[in-house]
Amino acid sequence: MSRHPLHPALVHFPIACWSLAVAADVAGLWWGETAWRWSGGLLAVGCFMALIAMIAGMFELSRVPEGAPMRMVWWHMGLMCIAFALFCTRLLTGFENMHLQEPDTLSLLLDAAGFICLTAGGWLGGTLVYHHGVGRSRDQSPPPSAK
Repeated sequence: MSRHPLHPALVHFPIACWSLAVAADVAGLWWGETAWRWSGGLLAVGCFMALIAMIAGMFELSRVPEGAPMRMVWWHMGLMCIAFALFCTRLLTGFENMHLQEPDTLSLLLDAAGFICLTAGGWLGGTLVYHHGVGRSRDQSPPPSAK
């Protein structure tokens, strides 16, 4: 178990929570409070789980080979840190007197920017695993593109 990377297993939680929070906010435009009321909890869980995933990723950073994979890691980390900051800001600005407020224009802009960064950063993370073989066991054969 100690050889299995934890970061790829954890990232699914913030990705799912943040994506569903954005969907809840957008759905709230049509269905009102019934839909957007979900976004606060989803954002909070997503931000908490993202912290755990980020810590795991930092511990696993030393396993990334130098060169193209490491350059891609820096882009991945940058985009995901921006997504984290945007979604945390969205969470904090969505409350007034400890009550979640209906999403306004700023909320929806933060949602959109966060989702764009989340999508691009997630794509880079997937490329690191499936194209560059980051996180694969050393005794497994390299991915076809690395041969």
